[in-house]
Amino acid sequence: MTVNGSARLIQQIKEFKPWNEQEQKDREVILSCLDSQPGIFLRTNLTGHMSASAWVVNKDHDKVLMAYHNIYDSWSWLGGHADGETDLLTVALKEVREESGIEHVQPLAEDIFSLEVLTVDGHEKRGEYVPSHLHLNVTYLLEADDTEPLKVKADENSGVAWFGLSEAVKASAEPWFRQRIYGKLNQKLKEKLEIAIAK
Repeated sequence: MTVNGSARLIQQIKEFKPWNEQEQKDREVILSCLDSQPGIFLRTNLTGHMSASAWVVNKDHDKVLMAYHNIYDSWSWLGGHADGETDLLTVALKEVREESGIEHVQPLAEDIFSLEVLTVDGHEKRGEYVPSHLHLNVTYLLEADDTEPLKVKADENSGVAWFGLSEAVKASAEPWFRQRIYGKLNQKLKEKLEIAIAK
């Protein structure tokens, strides 16, 4: 973990333009925690820690890659803990490769796509109890090849699959994610593509 890397991420979050009130208020919480919480990039901070997620679309931008996460018992986006890394785009890319088996994945843009404060209920992991905590999450928009073979990461998920954009939202068993996050990400994707076409 580097001070420069942390400062760079903080600057990126400060420059991020919130799309809605959820992103605006969650950005305030994330910045406050980055300023006040020691070890915020490590999961040893039991109150909360930084994480990275990916909204992974195919080359036609009409499908989203989801994994069936064992802990959450739901289809959901891919991502994971920072574990000391301050370059969260690197974390997101690594997690997608590990969780899906896909090798060819790249950012559609290197800037932050979305911000979220996520609640994680207490659970067992590798035989140990993990107390309830927050994931201070940075999301990136990535693109992958939907013809590549998919591979389950058995210690974390029991399925990996491509879904149509609206089907990806419906596949989630978590109401808050359906209502607040996944539908929003699809709308932001649509707006981003419309802007790109208009240029």
